[in-house]
Amino acid sequence: MSRMPPLAAVRAFEAAARLQNFSRAAEELGLTQAAVSYQVRQLEDRLGRALFVREKGRVRLSETGQRLLPAISGAFAAMADAFAALGADEADVLTIDAVTSFGGAWLASRIGRFQLAYPDLAVRLSMSNRIIDLNASNVDVAIRIGMGGWPGLRADFLMRQAIAPICSPAFVAAERLAEPADLLRVERLAPNDSWWADWFATAGVQTPPPPTRRGIELDSQLQEASAVQAGFGIAMMTPLYWQAEIDSGRLVQPFDIAHDTGRGLWLVHRENRVGVRKIERFREWLHAELARDRDRYPDMMWRPLE
Repeated sequence: MSRMPPLAAVRAFEAAARLQNFSRAAEELGLTQAAVSYQVRQLEDRLGRALFVREKGRVRLSETGQRLLPAISGAFAAMADAFAALGADEADVLTIDAVTSFGGAWLASRIGRFQLAYPDLAVRLSMSNRIIDLNASNVDVAIRIGMGGWPGLRADFLMRQAIAPICSPAFVAAERLAEPADLLRVERLAPNDSWWADWFATAGVQTPPPPTRRGIELDSQLQEASAVQAGFGIAMMTPLYWQAEIDSGRLVQPFDIAHDTGRGLWLVHRENRVGVRKIERFREWLHAELARDRDRYPDMMWRPLE
């Protein structure tokens, strides 16, 4: 048998003991006086001891009841504090999980503007390429790459994933890159990745068989950006993520040709959280922030997936 008595009985005892009155306890708990009396009696029967001394017209705590009350009242107060803190956290903290490349390259450099626009909201940003189960975590929203249509989730289309070769200006000069076919002879990161073949096809370049040497393969565009900025090779990346680096001259997109991967970037959250203030404000801000760059990219990037 569990040593823990039924919570309803414990709650009835705590209210009756604190108020020293069964009628007032019943009013506080939304029960009848008889129900409170029944719950307390059940607890007493379970313990084998009286918790109240019943006198004409009133009750008072027994010695056992006096011993129990401080600990039980403290436990209920601790639970109330925990739920209050959880409620405050739920209302005031926006937890975001984003795919690594988008989160680290694009979102992290702009999220400060969201914080300035909504100073009452704190933001937690984590980055991962694995799919988070939003039903089993405290994550409010996630940014995913895929085709959309995830069961139980509201998926808000942001943009298509377009890719293009990106490198350092020094690499362009050193390798004398003049046309897309020149990339067949230079050091490419992850040269066997299907993205390269797809981009070459979009650029109208007839590609030879995949290289026999696999070359360097990195986990994310963040790592690839570090490598190419250091002058090592050229990587297939998403230009929009790296617009600030391209504008500053630290990176360059040698050819104005992008390949549509057929996948999209999506903001997702649980369907039952539609209308939650912090989620809706972030969704609106994210669309507005992406719109700042809309005119700099082809219309196809913003066309929803069919």
